[in-house]
Amino acid sequence: MSVKFSFNINEFKKHKPKGRSSGGGGIFLKGDNGSAVILVHGLTGTPNEMKYLATYLNKRGYTVVCPKLANHGESIWVLKNTTWQELYASVRDVLVKGELAEFNGPIFSSGLSMGALFALLLAYERKDRISGVSCLAPTLFYDGWNTPLSNIFFPFAYTPIRYIAYFKESPPYGIKNEIIQQRIHKYYATARLDDIEAAEQYGYPYFPVTLLRELQLMVKYLVKLLPDIDSPIQLIQAKDDDVASVKNSKLIYDKVRSEIKEMVLLYNSYHVITADQEREIVAEKAADFFYRVRIASAKT
Repeated sequence: MSVKFSFNINEFKKHKPKGRSSGGGGIFLKGDNGSAVILVHGLTGTPNEMKYLATYLNKRGYTVVCPKLANHGESIWVLKNTTWQELYASVRDVLVKGELAEFNGPIFSSGLSMGALFALLLAYERKDRISGVSCLAPTLFYDGWNTPLSNIFFPFAYTPIRYIAYFKESPPYGIKNEIIQQRIHKYYATARLDDIEAAEQYGYPYFPVTLLRELQLMVKYLVKLLPDIDSPIQLIQAKDDDVASVKNSKLIYDKVRSEIKEMVLLYNSYHVITADQEREIVAEKAADFFYRVRIASAKT
């Protein structure tokens, strides 16, 4: 991890800072088993990181929706000024006025990294609609083996420096698979701060410190709610997660009061488990969990 400082005068003008969008949208796959899943990609990530899981679940009959989080695909100057509430609204709107607003069957939520926290919050706020939640590499705090300087740099999030500071992603980029890692590195290694040429496929090469503050604010809000969450919950995380250790999943597991809860550990992946070497196991475990919850609900 490294830090870059940059000042852009356009950020302080009334109009939106100029920046080319990377294009693309979310994922919508119609299923035929009467159930649906809302997938949530990670912060500064892309729906593409959820594509394998989305396709797998759809083949199992699920209707799958993976919205693009607010301002993802826009320039980093736009993205950096996004609040966690705006990001979460992208997820909540799927139920309120989006693709699943009129859906009558069981609906599950699942997300990666910060997306896992949004999926969990949705299960809390809309437990009348969400039947269960699968949290994939949930990130409450950065304590993975590739974030050794977090205690030094993260306090920037609460100072004015956050407006001009950015974290530069570094190998292994949350990916253990060497082929995928090399593809990402080819783009990230030379990417400029405002370069989003391949962001639609690989996510942003830089992480605005302003968003780190939003993540921390969201975590502070969510942790207080954990003892009141009783939805069936699954937690899947890599034992060698380079971004967030297994302590993140364990904290959630211990805090929630769900009667149905389980934790699954992976041994050949890093943080982005939906695209890494055990993505098939992740998909199988999630699909199996959703199925078991559906069966249990049908019996009651």
